[in-house]
This record gives sequence, C-alpha cells and structure tokens, in this order.
Amino acid sequence: MSALGLELRRSAAAGAALLALAIGVAALYVDAGRWSEGWMPLVLTAKEYMILLWPLALAAGAWQGRREHRAKVGELFATTPRSRARRMLPVLVAMGATLGLAYLLVIVAGGVRIAPTAAYFPPDIVVIVLAGAFSMVAAAWLGLGIGRLLPALVTAPALAVAGVLLVFFTAIMRPHWMGAVLSPVYGGGHFYPFQTIDPRVTGALAIWMGALALSGAVLLIARSPCVRMAAVLPALLGFGAAAAIVPRAEAALVAPIDPVARELVCTDDAPKICVTRVNANVLDTLTPLAREGLAVLAKLPDAPTEVHQERWAVGEPLPTTRDDNVVTITVRIDAHGGLAYPATVVPEIVLGLGVENTGQCQRRSAVERAAAYYLLGRQPVPDVGVTPDETIEEDPELNAEAVALWQGLQKLPTSEALSRVAAVRNAILACQDSTGLLSR
Repeated sequence: MSALGLELRRSAAAGAALLALAIGVAALYVDAGRWSEGWMPLVLTAKEYMILLWPLALAAGAWQGRREHRAKVGELFATTPRSRARRMLPVLVAMGATLGLAYLLVIVAGGVRIAPTAAYFPPDIVVIVLAGAFSMVAAAWLGLGIGRLLPALVTAPALAVAGVLLVFFTAIMRPHWMGAVLSPVYGGGHFYPFQTIDPRVTGALAIWMGALALSGAVLLIARSPCVRMAAVLPALLGFGAAAAIVPRAEAALVAPIDPVARELVCTDDAPKICVTRVNANVLDTLTPLAREGLAVLAKLPDAPTEVHQERWAVGEPLPTTRDDNVVTITVRIDAHGGLAYPATVVPEIVLGLGVENTGQCQRRSAVERAAAYYLLGRQPVPDVGVTPDETIEEDPELNAEAVALWQGLQKLPTSEALSRVAAVRNAILACQDSTGLLSR
C-alpha cells in the first residue's frame, strides 16, 4: 500500500486522471441537450467522447512508462532482489485505477444533471459503463508497455495522435463487426432515445480491451526480447475470442433498439396520450397540450382520439399502415430533460388533420396547412424556424398559397368551411388529391 501511495502521489496517474475527468465533463456539458433525454443517451454520448479520452490514457501511460529511462535508474533497479513484476504492480494499479475511475466520474457528473428527470434506467448501462472504464485501463497499460519499449520523448504525443486516428478509423471500418470489436467508441452517438448497445458488442469490446491490457502489462514487465515479442499473443488471442462472440447482424450492430425503452406509457383516462417509457417524465406536461390538439380535431367527424409519440427508429422501414384513430407526434426533450417547444405540440397534432403521412400518397401541403390553421383559428405560418434545432427548407409560395386558401375559408359560413375541411381529411384518408376542395 505504501508503494501504491507513492505512485499515486508522485506519478502521472493522478494528473492524467484529473485531465481526463476535466476533458470528459467539459465535452459532455458543451452540448448537454444531446443526452438530456435519459441515462442511455448520456452513456452513449460519453462513449463517443472516448475518441478523446482513450488516446489521452494511452499517451499518459506512455509518458509514465519511460520514467526509468528518463531517470536513468533501470540498471540500478535491475540489481535489486525484488522482481520487476512486483515493482511494476503499483504502477499498473495506479494508472489503471485512476483513469478508469475518471471515466466513471464523467458519467456521474452527467448523471447528476439528469437524475431528477430521467424516467428509465436500462440495466445494460452498468456493463456499458464498466466496459468503458476498462477500456481506459487497457489504454493506460498498453501505453505503459509501449512507453517502456520506446522511451523516446516523442512517444507519448505520437501515441496520442495515433490513438485518435485508430479509434476513429476502426469505428467506421467495414464490416461493422470489426469496428465493434476494435474501437472503444463504436456504438456511441445518440440517434433516438430508445437506442442501446447489444450486450455481445459490449462483451466483445471488453475481451479485446482485456487482451490489450495484458499485452501492455507483458511489455512493461518483460526482461528479454523473446518475452516482449510474445506480448502480441494476448492481443491476437483476445481478438479471436472477441470476433467469435460479436454479432454479425446489422440490426445488432448499427444503433440497436431497447424494446423496453420503446414501450408506450399512457394516461389512465381518455383521451389517451402515450409516450415511450424513456420519455415518461414529460407525459404530465404533454397530456393537456395533446388533448387540446385532439379537441381542435374533434370539430371534424370521426376525428382521432389518441396521441402517441413517434417510435420510428433509424434504419427501420417507414410504416406503411396507420391507425386513423391515433395521431403520432415527435416528442422533443430540452437541455433540462423537460418537454421542448411545448407551443408546437397543438399545431403538430392538427397539421395533416390527424392523418399520418406514410409517404404512399401524394399530399397537398398548402391545402392541408390552410385547413389545419382554420381549425386552429389563426393565419398559416411557415414551418421554418418553428423548432430552431431542426433545419427546414420551404418554398415561400407554399405558405402564400395556404394563406390565400385560409382567407377564402374565413369568408364562408362556419358549417360550410368545416364541411370543406372535412372533405380534405376524407380525401387524405382515401389517398385522393385534395386540390380544389377548399376553393370549390
């Protein structure tokens, strides 16, 4: 314990860990809105930032690994009766434990922010985070071994640059299973709230990182050139074992889905409002807004009576069927974990007159916008800029046409105007052209 204490006080371990913690937390909080939806988005975002943290751990290990060469005490230590393995054990523990702990503290720092609002804690998070911490240990140990083998001043910065390139290019390499095995950032990045990482991918990464850690440890403690050459064997065996268990199916490798997170959580009373389990914390805020939107649509015959959160995921085919009793909307989460842009909920429900667009029928946007804004009781406005975080391009003539049609409806008796709006909805349901139905 005294030797370990000395390593913690005098080696680069504590400084490297503090630097990793600072970089990780700063990277997270630069754009906290990316992971404000819950625990899995936080973990996936932190995993993405391993492109910075893993090379840092690798370089820190290399810097520490050249310490004996720098101090010119290698020959002196070689004459002591204590084996090199016992002497290097405190170094391995200090570097690995501090950098692994730094990664865990990055997650904790993000978790403090989302804990009050995160509604769902997937159990897979525990193993994903532990695998990330283990990856930091592996980088530090591999760096120690390389630093001892190549004790030049340029080794650490060269490894930092090489580490960034290695992590990035292995993550995007094809086939996907190779990236899943080799890159600690693979699977990171947040595309939708119910995204996860397949446990087999996490297991394969842990095996590969364990093999790298063992190779680094052998390089650090080896005395003879033959043993140093043998250090490549753990890495080769680890890659083979990881490749044997990693899945090959694209669905398991590219942004897989957590079915529990995607389950709908609904209100007990009617009209029924439903969100995914991972967004259950905004259900109370969304419910009165969604019911207001349904009340607007209720001016039409056979109007929808439920609102559900859109659950389509990246890579899935667009739905070809619809439930005419249900309106699906996008639920957006703000940087504090609450409902973002609440003012857009009612218009989003009413636009399209409650009919989901499956892409199978041609629809007239100007006609639908004029009809929807008539129900809303206000003049049509462009979609551009309504949600600042989404890039929308629109032909200015589209809204001008909608305004002209809306003005025509304003001149009609209420019963006649509602009849024409209902005719537009019926045409959409029947996959018919709605052109001219508001101006006939």
